[in-house]
Amino acid sequence: MKKIKKALLFLLAVSFILPALASCGNSEESGVSIVTTIFAPYDFARAVGGDGVSVKMLLSPGADIHSYDPTPKDMLAIKKCDIFICVGGTSDEWVYDLLENVDNPDMKIIKLLDHTEGLICSDHGHEHGEHDHDHGHEHGEYDEHVWTSPRNAMLASEAIAAALCEVDAENAEAYKANLEAYKGELSALDAEFKSIVENGACKELVFGDRFPLIYFTKAYGLTYHSAFPGCAGDTEPSAATVAELIKKVNEESIPVVFHLELSTGNIAETICEATGAKKLRFNACENVSKDDFLSHITYLDLMRHNANVLREALG
Repeated sequence: MKKIKKALLFLLAVSFILPALASCGNSEESGVSIVTTIFAPYDFARAVGGDGVSVKMLLSPGADIHSYDPTPKDMLAIKKCDIFICVGGTSDEWVYDLLENVDNPDMKIIKLLDHTEGLICSDHGHEHGEHDHDHGHEHGEYDEHVWTSPRNAMLASEAIAAALCEVDAENAEAYKANLEAYKGELSALDAEFKSIVENGACKELVFGDRFPLIYFTKAYGLTYHSAFPGCAGDTEPSAATVAELIKKVNEESIPVVFHLELSTGNIAETICEATGAKKLRFNACENVSKDDFLSHITYLDLMRHNANVLREALG
């Protein structure tokens, strides 16, 4: 996402247009209004809220979150919502300036980074085992992709349910029931991942791509090797990095090289061509394609796909 300077320009613009937009006579959406920045909490809110909520995702399906700019329409949606859900890290710097200028004292704000089993510092290299990650503040900013762990998904869903019960106490029992049902599915997913890892022949993964899955690998005791760290802005790895990954795949007879959803997969393809490994997609659940969005694909769908490809990768 863009930094504060761009956000301030938007704020200046929106200060002129919001009154006009608000007076256009658009009908109000029924139920509790929730706005989220990315796909994972968007889907958590749908699952927990059920028919009693309307949920809007600001990031357009298929778009790269790192190039997202809030539009005046997005800002109006935030201004009017009952619950706003963001990641809560440095990628959301534009959010904090916007919220300071929103006159909506009753809005509930949920930051995903406040609802985790434990924050993990960002990675800055391309080859890592779980022992490389430190939880201390002094080692740099935290990785923000907390939702990639199903156990963190449960914690985020609990926070959403709590906010819904405050905003709409009349329907609190329904939200609590939805939460318990959803947590049951997430618990089953968590157990499946544990079983796959426990019964796998190896415990390491190779990603010919960025790697926004530190929380996932940490949760299940996996190590990994990747072309880029989690939020790298690079588009091409060095030749030395690709050579290292090819060597690793060959030496360890690693059967699968992963790429992320919405990625070209070109780096993974190069490694597979050199090693005979199979290229498969692993979902980080940050965003989905337009077709998947329109077909109402869910976080559970994406993570069950991950379970299937993980089973193949670990042998």
